Amino acid sequence: MHETDMTKALIMTIQDWFDQQIEKPQITKIHLLVGQFTCVEPVSLQFAFEVQTKQTFLEGVELVIKDVPLVAYCHPCQTEYRPEIGLQYSCPTCRSPMEDIRSGRELKIDRIEHHQCTPV
Repeated sequence: MHETDMTKALIMTIQDWFDQQIEKPQITKIHLLVGQFTCVEPVSLQFAFEVQTKQTFLEGVELVIKDVPLVAYCHPCQTEYRPEIGLQYSCPTCRSPMEDIRSGRELKIDRIEHHQCTPV
């Protein structure tokens, strides 16, 4: 399950960002972009995040995952198309091999929603 390792990297990235903040914000949501071609299972990623953030500063934070479709560009046809993962990667019109992936490999933090904590 590579989602576990990805979640660890995600938490470390957010921890680094959090540590750089002068006033420590209360994080409410983390928005991720996850491309279909990464083969990451959103449900597994969600589960790994919940398990690994228990009793940390990220416990209870909502992980919002946006799927990014696999889109390729066929240079001979000069068109974009959506390959069928695991079934058909070549251009549906001319059968040229998929060479130019325009989207679908993303795995990144889109944004972090937070608000500043009020001192007590």
